[in-house]
Amino acid sequence: MKQHLQHPLFGIVTQTAAEQNVHAYAIGGFVRDLLLHRPSKDVDIVVMGNGIEFAERVAKKLHVKLAVFKNFGTAMLKYKDVEVEFVGARKESYRSDSRKPIVENGTLEDDQKRRDFTINALAIALHPDQLGELLDPFDGVEDMQRKLIRTPLNPVETFSDDPLRMLRAIRFASQLDFTIDPVALEAIKSNVERISIISQERITEELNKIILSPKPSIGFKYLFDTGLLKKIFPLMANLYGVEYIDGKGHKDNFYHTLQVLDNICETTNDLWLRWATILHDIAKPHTKRFEPGHGWTFHGHEDKGARMVPKIFAELKLPLNEKMKFVQKMVQLHLRPIVLAQEVVTDSAVRRLLFDAGDDIEALMLLCKADITTKNEYKVKKYRNNFELVQQKLKDVEQRDKIRNWQPPVSGTDIMSIFGIKEGREVGIIKNQIREAILEGEIPNSREAAVEFTIRKGEEIGLKVVATNI
Repeated sequence: MKQHLQHPLFGIVTQTAAEQNVHAYAIGGFVRDLLLHRPSKDVDIVVMGNGIEFAERVAKKLHVKLAVFKNFGTAMLKYKDVEVEFVGARKESYRSDSRKPIVENGTLEDDQKRRDFTINALAIALHPDQLGELLDPFDGVEDMQRKLIRTPLNPVETFSDDPLRMLRAIRFASQLDFTIDPVALEAIKSNVERISIISQERITEELNKIILSPKPSIGFKYLFDTGLLKKIFPLMANLYGVEYIDGKGHKDNFYHTLQVLDNICETTNDLWLRWATILHDIAKPHTKRFEPGHGWTFHGHEDKGARMVPKIFAELKLPLNEKMKFVQKMVQLHLRPIVLAQEVVTDSAVRRLLFDAGDDIEALMLLCKADITTKNEYKVKKYRNNFELVQQKLKDVEQRDKIRNWQPPVSGTDIMSIFGIKEGREVGIIKNQIREAILEGEIPNSREAAVEFTIRKGEEIGLKVVATNI
């Protein structure tokens, strides 16, 4: 392993360990990612002794600032491109009402035992006497080769002590495309109720990491199968299931959503577009109706879903800012391009879509393409061809009419000046008429045409022109 310790940081740590005759080890995620050939900029170093004192000596040699957290017995520094945390070896015990452990000094073995998974319990020796030696007491390397998530100790105790580890197990399985050990999986199922002691912020942090993994459906299937999803995000779990009446059923909206999510992950890493994908059909259980002779309908699920977004974001402690508004907009509009792709595309419909979507039109088109999950190859080909026509039409109309992020060529102030009136109902009526006329293609999106149109419409409702040179 010595060849993996070329970063100058390790030379200073090794030198300090020799001078102080203290054993120190790189441990945890850094070692795991090293063996999995994944980039890592975070290094955890466990010290047999006082971790803070050791860190102070290393920081002095590196001429960098050290952040000390005495309550946690840890210290942190940044050097070149890595962030390093130092801690003394410790053992932990837990109370049933908290995931915060009671900490005591311990051995390296104690420290490795307290780790969540075998793949995170690996350590590399940094003292010159053992430099580069890999310490793997729980067969973490073998578990990597088997692509297995397993706990060092009894998984029931591991997950009961710190229930967040259940979500971490699922997150690592999703990020690494690993399988969770069957014994550990059963332990998660038996500890589902314990998730209630974890803060919403920590739950959502893990959820976001699952969503950002290459194939999030892996994580969400584990969340669903273990019963965790019902606890942490019941609205999504409620998408599951198919109902039949008169031999007619609808598709399972839970697995459909996972397919759309995996699809969109092939084209974007944007967390909020991925959230929009998760929520695009979230209101289907609320809008589901059976129409005799026709079948199942979900009329208005896009409107209902958009109205649900703020409450969902608030409950999950997601940001209630422009990111939430973006997700809301995507949910609201997600059917529009699909409808366009099924019909003869009119300029008017395209202008309205550009007006409503603005700069988010490309994101919306990605979502709509991902939403094609039919197994019928003919339908897939037809929809994709139609989407290409829609996209070309979007480009052509925007180039000609400049509707994207549209600003009215005649303002309310202009209207008041033309007719010498104060702000009121007439101004609003004319502004709406201008917008509709431009979107319908009745007049060009130009100031000259809009002024002429304004005068005509004002005169129709009894207003008199007092100024035209505005």
